[in-house]
Amino acid sequence: MSSARVDYIAPWWTFWLHSFPHINLRFQPVDRVFRPEEENYQQSLIFLVCVAAAGLGLTLLFLALYLSCLCCCRKEQAEESKRPQTCCVTWAAVIAGLIICSSVGVGFYGNSETNDGVYQLTYSLYNANHTLRGIDSLVAGTLGNMQHDLKQRVDRLDEIFATHKDYVKTLHFMQMMANNIIQQLSGLPDVNRAKLDLASLADKTATMEYYRWLSYLLLLILDLVICLVACLGLAKQSRWLLTTIMVFGVLILTLSWASLGAVTAAAVGTSDFCVSPDKFVMNHTKGHVSSDVVHYYLYCSQSLPNPFQQSMTIYQRSLTTMQIQIQGLLQFAVPLFPTAERDLLGIQRLLNSSESNLHQLTALLDCRSLHKDYLDALIGVCYDGVEGLLYLCLFSMLAACAFCTMLCAIPRAWKHITNKDRDYDDIDEEDPFNPQARRISVHNPSRANVHSFYSFSSSLGSQTSLQLPAPPSTSAPVSEYMNQSVLFGGNPRYENVPLIRRGSPPPSYSPSMRATYLSMTDGQNRHFGTDFQV
Repeated sequence: MSSARVDYIAPWWTFWLHSFPHINLRFQPVDRVFRPEEENYQQSLIFLVCVAAAGLGLTLLFLALYLSCLCCCRKEQAEESKRPQTCCVTWAAVIAGLIICSSVGVGFYGNSETNDGVYQLTYSLYNANHTLRGIDSLVAGTLGNMQHDLKQRVDRLDEIFATHKDYVKTLHFMQMMANNIIQQLSGLPDVNRAKLDLASLADKTATMEYYRWLSYLLLLILDLVICLVACLGLAKQSRWLLTTIMVFGVLILTLSWASLGAVTAAAVGTSDFCVSPDKFVMNHTKGHVSSDVVHYYLYCSQSLPNPFQQSMTIYQRSLTTMQIQIQGLLQFAVPLFPTAERDLLGIQRLLNSSESNLHQLTALLDCRSLHKDYLDALIGVCYDGVEGLLYLCLFSMLAACAFCTMLCAIPRAWKHITNKDRDYDDIDEEDPFNPQARRISVHNPSRANVHSFYSFSSSLGSQTSLQLPAPPSTSAPVSEYMNQSVLFGGNPRYENVPLIRRGSPPPSYSPSMRATYLSMTDGQNRHFGTDFQV
């Protein structure tokens, strides 16, 4: 019996996944044959999940060490070194965002492919179940007709034809033909006896696939939302947004590694089945269905004999013989026994119904229908299904790498924001040349007229007092500037008055810069005073 298959060839990625090491939890190699009911095989798939869990643990350990080093090694950085680090943080966040967006696209495609493959599997299971239930229904209906209805009518006719031995012999011959039909039909495979409920299997598979599809959809949306919120937090330099992203980033990192382990185990187990599906089906149906019948439906080759051909031939010949006998009784016995016409016509209708069942049963028992459903299920699972699982694995790996990068970049961004705020807080709020003082003067007009810290009363540059600058009427540049200030919406501001011949410091400076400037100015005043005395 040939077992060569040309209508189904397992894809290359199933062989690649099938070559993965199968090791149980005791670190012992396990046979790669798909046997989901065996404990060792189950442990080999759980081992793959444990590998992903170990990867998650190493990633969290790396992040913990990185954050510890970042917190412990807080050294003051020079001003020129801040810009390159800020640039690195920005580029790291941009690259992580691009990887997350790419991984989400890959995840959507893989989720859709897996869903299509499982849908094709469930559709084929429903079709195969419809065919098998149709065979079972036709067989049960024909057996019921032959065992009950025919027997009752033959018993009544036996009493009517009791005085005519030839007609009684004809009835006994018909009963023998009916027993032949019952015997042949009883030899057909019984779906219930094989404990094969494809409809229940399809329902469970569809339910699990729905929840799997929905879970991945929510995970993909969550990844995308977290990526957008992270970009928003970095753009607005919001600490609470960055803190939220850190928490959810760890959560997504954990979910990514968990999904990677689960999907890898599912892909490897499915690939083990796809490499040799016929062997699994034959082992699963052993003791319930004849091996000839299983081979007939698995391969559906012209070189394989039809195991139901002989049974259907005997069924048809017995049925034809019974129809001939009934025609003879209707022609010759009814004139002598008019009361027998009703039962004879009932038997004729029963035989016509059985003949119709025969044609339907012959069509359903043909291998082409069930074989097509079998191939559609294999293609759906092993091509679309496993391919989608591989894309989901890629999504999980990319998401894990991207969020790990993001979790490394966010603390750097936090530190940069903290240093920037600290430098900004060092500026004196009472300084009229401070941009922060401008905002205070706008919101608090009572503080708008702030005394200048520096004014020089003589050409010698001696600092005598802290007083307001000269009135606008005595200085043309100042008057022009004051008019421009009022035109552009605000109070007159003194920080942008031309600095020529004023000896004033730059518009914005820290207290340390002001102290340095004061010391330099005092030195110049003393020098000028000495020269004047001389």
